[in-house]
Amino acid sequence: MGIIIRQSIKGTIVNYVGAFIGFVITFAITTKFLTAEEIGLVRILLEAGLLFGALSQMGISSSAIRFYPYFKDEKNKDNGFFFWTIIIPLIGFILTTLLFIILKNPISRYFSENSALFVNYYYYIIPLGFFFLYIVVFETNANVLMRIVVPKFIREIGIRLMTLVVYLLYAFRYINLDWFITLLVSVYGVATLLNIIYLFSLKKVSFKPNWSFISKPLRNSFLFYTSFLILATLSGSIMGKLDVFIVSGQLGLQDAGIYSIAFYIAIIVEIPYRSLLAISLPEISQSIKDKDIAYTNTLCRRISLHQFLTACFIFLLIWINIDFVFELLPNGKIYASGKWVVFFIGLSRLIDSSFSVSLSVLNFSKYYYYSLLFTFALVGLVIASNLQFIPIFGMTGAALAMLVSYTLYIISLLIFTQWKLKINPLSYGLIKVVVTALLIIAISWLWKLFVSPHLFATTINQLLLLFINATGKTVLALGIGFLLVYKWKVSDEVNNLVDKFLSKIGINLGK
Repeated sequence: MGIIIRQSIKGTIVNYVGAFIGFVITFAITTKFLTAEEIGLVRILLEAGLLFGALSQMGISSSAIRFYPYFKDEKNKDNGFFFWTIIIPLIGFILTTLLFIILKNPISRYFSENSALFVNYYYYIIPLGFFFLYIVVFETNANVLMRIVVPKFIREIGIRLMTLVVYLLYAFRYINLDWFITLLVSVYGVATLLNIIYLFSLKKVSFKPNWSFISKPLRNSFLFYTSFLILATLSGSIMGKLDVFIVSGQLGLQDAGIYSIAFYIAIIVEIPYRSLLAISLPEISQSIKDKDIAYTNTLCRRISLHQFLTACFIFLLIWINIDFVFELLPNGKIYASGKWVVFFIGLSRLIDSSFSVSLSVLNFSKYYYYSLLFTFALVGLVIASNLQFIPIFGMTGAALAMLVSYTLYIISLLIFTQWKLKINPLSYGLIKVVVTALLIIAISWLWKLFVSPHLFATTINQLLLLFINATGKTVLALGIGFLLVYKWKVSDEVNNLVDKFLSKIGINLGK
């Protein structure tokens, strides 16, 4: 776990620096200088580009990780493995582009009534999808080489810094909306180029194919697995974007903009998982190939426990201060209608990010084709629940639909992986985290009940009072929660990191 811990910590630091920049862009600039409709337009364009890129992958991001151990050979430059990771997605991109052009009319009709502005920029999605595609491809190549930090820096920090410049140009009206969208797409083109440069700098990559290495069994296995993943990606990618597409189509770009801001707040919950899983996937793949069930279980339980622990604290940090967040937000009264979107989306991301490592295990196992059934079931749940809840609860209904769908999906997935693979990411430490989270909520509620009324009875500046109130509540609630995690020894890794840090500053808590 050594390199996993080091790379995931570095990756998480990069993620949170990027999240901070994203926070500045989203909450200090977009909500101030862009209308909710323009925010909705940007969100749906980016989501459509991501969907385009995901469909073009032809499953390469997962199949590359699964099959790299078979190609791995430093002397022979991995037998031309990286050549195939470039060519296969290119074929996918050409096919997806043709499909995208064919479907223009029906897609345009769906969005034309409530989201006509999106239709005007329909063809911008093609280059955006291309850039998203190869950003993922080159990140995957770096990932199998156990080098995730620089690609994450480019994605999480580089892209956001360039995006910040584009937003400022539009905010101060140096460019119009057309140029704003054009430059926004170009940012991802620059990021793709930077990823290519980094990959070549590693000097471990060869794009020269070794045709003799591709045996018939390996080729057939790869083609069958990749064909399966195309279907899985098709359903999985659509599922991940359904909420914003349905909100945009049924409620309009303004509601989609409000939903997007709430979503951006909630999605912070799963940031640590991106690094933790990305660097763990090659080891999970190798352990399953070696049929080492005990080590696979250990990996999965550590990933789930640490993600659940981290995600709970982040979710609680957000939720106990949610009113303060909207007070700080420019035009916060407009976006405060998305408060419960934050709650339901945050919980759904907490549950999914904490336990979806089971899906990765399933994808790397001999039962990988079952994951397609789970994905189809999840798509069906998301569509049915969205159509049921949105007419009743509006945008909040879309968030509630995601929570219900993901909860049922994760429960079913955990039962299946335990039954078929004898792999279970659940551990007793999770119960301690749940109890800690409930205590934090109780402390926050008591603070609000007994402390806040006295604070707000004074005549000090209202925003300063809100800040003092939020800071005091957060330090008390999360501080007690952290002490409980340490004293209850929820995670040996966390305790060891704390002990090392405290020893450096001369504090010894004893054993």
